Amino acid sequence: MNLDAFLHHLHFEMDKVQPPDWEVDWEDAPLTYKLYRGLPVIPLSSEVPLTLEGRETSVKPDLRNIGHFLWYGFGLSQYFQTVLSSDSTEPGELMQSYRRLIPSGGALYPNELYVYVNMKGLPAGIYHYDAAHHRLVLLREGDFDSYVTRALGNRCNVSSGFGTVFVSTVFWKNFFKYHNFVYRLQGLDTGVLIAQLLEVVKRFGFSSGVCFQFLDRAVHHLLGLAEREESVYAVVPLSVDPGITWLGEGNIEEENVSAAELCRELEAIRPDSSIRSKRVREYPMLIRMNRASMLESSEAFRRIQGEKKAGRGEALALPRVNRRSYDLASVCRKRVSPGPNFVLGKVSSWQLSVLLQEAMASFAYRNDLDGGQEKVSPRVSLVGCLYGIEGIPDGAYSYDSTAHALRRIRSGDHRHWLQRGMFLHHVNLFQVPICLHVIGDRNHLTGALGYRGYRIQQMEAGMLVQCLLLAAGTVGLGGHPLLGFDAGSCDQIYRIDTRGKTSLIQIPVGPYRFPARLEGGLHG
Repeated sequence: MNLDAFLHHLHFEMDKVQPPDWEVDWEDAPLTYKLYRGLPVIPLSSEVPLTLEGRETSVKPDLRNIGHFLWYGFGLSQYFQTVLSSDSTEPGELMQSYRRLIPSGGALYPNELYVYVNMKGLPAGIYHYDAAHHRLVLLREGDFDSYVTRALGNRCNVSSGFGTVFVSTVFWKNFFKYHNFVYRLQGLDTGVLIAQLLEVVKRFGFSSGVCFQFLDRAVHHLLGLAEREESVYAVVPLSVDPGITWLGEGNIEEENVSAAELCRELEAIRPDSSIRSKRVREYPMLIRMNRASMLESSEAFRRIQGEKKAGRGEALALPRVNRRSYDLASVCRKRVSPGPNFVLGKVSSWQLSVLLQEAMASFAYRNDLDGGQEKVSPRVSLVGCLYGIEGIPDGAYSYDSTAHALRRIRSGDHRHWLQRGMFLHHVNLFQVPICLHVIGDRNHLTGALGYRGYRIQQMEAGMLVQCLLLAAGTVGLGGHPLLGFDAGSCDQIYRIDTRGKTSLIQIPVGPYRFPARLEGGLHG
């Protein structure tokens, strides 16, 4: 299968990307976290604050702050026991799992975090965040400011900050269950994690941005990663200076750098690690897509901003609301994916207004594609089908974030159409008043960014999803991201199939009853 056909099948003919007889080997399932062995470790404080509001931001980050930042970003936060439903009178199966503060497809968390730290009180070097033990594992000691800066194409002066986070994907961690479909899922999961990191960054008073373009092999060489097993998808530099020059702003010199040149500067390392599985099966399509997405020289780096979107359709102004200040820690702890627990309750136009405005406002972020600017036209946007919203006629709408208004595409109740397009009927959309879709370029930015454009688009869609879920939590609603839907039929609802756009992910949002489960917090 060629790569273009593979990407098409991922969105429109999902049954063609995985064998019909695929069986999940649960007995040999991988861990949801990576473990390194035989390396120096630095424990992090387990006395994690229960709130991030009202805290004083530190001018000079210390080990304690770094530990709290990583825990709220991707630490193990909760232990769940849930009884799965049974069709008989016998008790249902008990499912046990460790969860984090963000959602992940199947709660499998394919990502890992690595941190380059260069600040007082901690040996400078490359660390892995060991989520299972809440500690840092030293992979490579030394000052790598120049190396990382050049790996980012000299678009970000790393020496002006105190740290850099590398967000990777471990292919097998969810391939064992979802086969090739994970290539779509892994990008979305990575985006959700990036959005969470950026929200936590704000609470700590740090400055940050996101680099989607970097010299892959140079970064993997620095971290000691096996490229057939794991790949870095994004890099997030950190600083305490809000006025620092990042990502193409100012006069940062952009000389050409190659991955091969950088790799020759450092000895190769291959630390001993494990994710438990003994029988790792092959995933050639993921390896081919990953290789085709790699950048070997900074000459290949591009900038691509979103399109200026002209308003289409009748505009329905939403109530004006102020940006909300909320306790991120509390909202994250209460978050659930309601699944079958949605209940059709009243939703006001004020709640809808807060949901949409807060999500798009939070989604604004600095990145290397936009040259470090926050307020640009996004490459992904929101549409949705609304039912029974106070003061809003039923129908399909697009959200115009500039005018803070809904633009009507179709009138009427579209829940039947949406439910018919579901591949798995574990969510009753007739109980959901708001069904949103993140939409983006139908060719997945591959014309401008090559195959790397696909995973960038999925990451940005995942980022917007997490912004939506957090915004929903602030107004007492729940959201459940879904990929098991017919994108083609949804594109027809919104009349975007002829405009070069497509639906990337579906997010039902509404009131819900809390699921029956036993849970405990994993914090000091």
